[in-house]
Amino acid sequence: MKRIAERVNSGAVLVADGAWGTMLHAEGLPPGDCPELWCVDRRPLVLKVARSYVEAGADLIKTNSFGASRFKLDVYGLAGRCSELNRAAASISREAAGADRHVIASIGPTGILLLMGDVSEQQLYEAFAEQAIALEQGGADACLIETMSALDEACIAIRAAKENTRLEVLCTFTFERNEKGEYRTMMGVGPADMARGTSEAGADVIGTNCGNGLERMIPVVSELRAAAPGKPIIVNANAGAPVIRGGKTVFPDTPEAMATLVPGVIGAGAGIVGGCCGTTPAHIAAIA
Repeated sequence: MKRIAERVNSGAVLVADGAWGTMLHAEGLPPGDCPELWCVDRRPLVLKVARSYVEAGADLIKTNSFGASRFKLDVYGLAGRCSELNRAAASISREAAGADRHVIASIGPTGILLLMGDVSEQQLYEAFAEQAIALEQGGADACLIETMSALDEACIAIRAAKENTRLEVLCTFTFERNEKGEYRTMMGVGPADMARGTSEAGADVIGTNCGNGLERMIPVVSELRAAAPGKPIIVNANAGAPVIRGGKTVFPDTPEAMATLVPGVIGAGAGIVGGCCGTTPAHIAAIA
C-alpha cells in the first residue's frame, strides 16, 4: 500500500473507523476495568470490534491500545506488560485489516503533565517509544497519537515514534469551543498552533478527534488547513454533542445525521473522516 499521507495528497478521501470504548463496553467491558488487558484475556471480542469496522468500510483501523502506555497501565499494576499488550493490540487489528487496509495504532495521552514536574521529557519520550516500538512489532504500519491537549507531550510522542520506528505518524488534538467562540484544548492550544507545532515535530497527518460532532469540526479543520496548507487532515468526530438521558450519557447523532455532514468537513480540508465517542460500525458505514 501507499502511505496514508501519499494517498490523501493524491486526492483520495479515506474512512477511519469509529469508537472502540463504546464498542468494548457494548461487549461487556465493565466500567473501571483495563480495556487493553482484553487484547490478551478476551482477544476474540477485541477482534470482533476490529472486524466490524472493516466490514463497515473503514480504510484505517485503530487498535485497542489508547491507554497502553506504561504510565496508564501502572494504574492497573500492568506497567510491566506494556510491550506485550501493545503487540497484542496491533496484531489483532492487523489480522482484521488484512493487507489492504492501514492499521493506525492508538496512542493516547499519559495523563501526566510536564508542567507539574511529575515526569521528565526523557521519561515521556521513553514511554512513548516503548509503546510505538511494540505496536510496530505487532503489525501496525502507522500510529495515531490522539486526544492530545498539550503541545509538548504530543511533540515528544511524535518524535519518539519517528525516531524509533518506521511508523507513519498521525496526530489529533481535542478542541472545545470557548465563550469567545474560539476552539482551544484544555491546555489553551488552538488549531493553528497545533498544526504548526506537530508538523514541525514530524507528524505526517494532523487533525482533531473527540470533543465535537462533525458540525463543529468544520471550523477546526478550516483553521488547521489555513495553518498547514499541504498537510493531510484527519477528523474523528463524536456522534454529536453528548446529552444526559435517564442518567446516562448519550451521543445523539444517528448514522444518517453524521453522513449528511461529511461533505462539509471534506470541503473544509479533511482527507480522512471517521468517528470517536458514540460512533458505531453503522456510523462508519454511513460515512463511507
